[in-house]
Amino acid sequence: MVALQNLNKTSSDLSTVQSRINTGLKVASAKDNGAIWAIAQNQRSESGALNAVKESLSRSVSTVDVALSAGESISDTLLQMKEKALAAADTTLDTASRVALNDEFKAMRDQITKVVNNAEFNGANMIKNTTPTTVAALASADGANKITVAAQNLSLGGGNVTVAATSSIGTQTTAAAMIATINTSIANVSSALSKLGTGSRALTSHADFVGKLQDTIDAGVGNLVDADLAKESARLQSLQTKQQLGIQALSIANQSSSTLLGLFR
Repeated sequence: MVALQNLNKTSSDLSTVQSRINTGLKVASAKDNGAIWAIAQNQRSESGALNAVKESLSRSVSTVDVALSAGESISDTLLQMKEKALAAADTTLDTASRVALNDEFKAMRDQITKVVNNAEFNGANMIKNTTPTTVAALASADGANKITVAAQNLSLGGGNVTVAATSSIGTQTTAAAMIATINTSIANVSSALSKLGTGSRALTSHADFVGKLQDTIDAGVGNLVDADLAKESARLQSLQTKQQLGIQALSIANQSSSTLLGLFR
């Protein structure tokens, strides 16, 4: 009976070690260690939720970056428009040259509208007058915290670009007046781009932090539930030897009863 009990105990331990080696886990289910398993499950849930946070931050960064690229293009266009307006403000300019400058100015003006309309990512446009989108990215696994980047209207005639959709420099007077208007627009657009750039940096920085946080959580879960494969492999060899010895001990125990029966012959 003692030999059989020891052999059964060794076989049970051997089965446990083989399971740990096969799965790589010392706590594979709640029956292995209920408290550790519960903690690990909670942390796995946290790590999984952070995947959604990272996706939200990535979408938000892309949306803001598209708006930034469009805003920079608008700023460059305004600089070129100022050059045309300044040239058209020259009182000695002939009519043909003034008409050519005005045509170029209006083409640049209309280009701003095209840029604004195309500055869209995943259905969100942060700089369009009619449907500006304020970005509010998830910042925590429970969804309670968010990083907000305000929309910046860069449409013609809006709060930042004071150049109207019908503006022109067809005369020397309108051209001279347009210079001040464009200067105001350039300053406003620069301020708006600064806000978008700050928001983009905040989103990118937090995305890096969330990635590191998730890696730390995953490593912590591994520390709780992962098996030490080198140790388990050594223990496997030890238990296999012990099992063989247990089988031999059981065989010896079984032979003792035959010896006892021989006394009655």
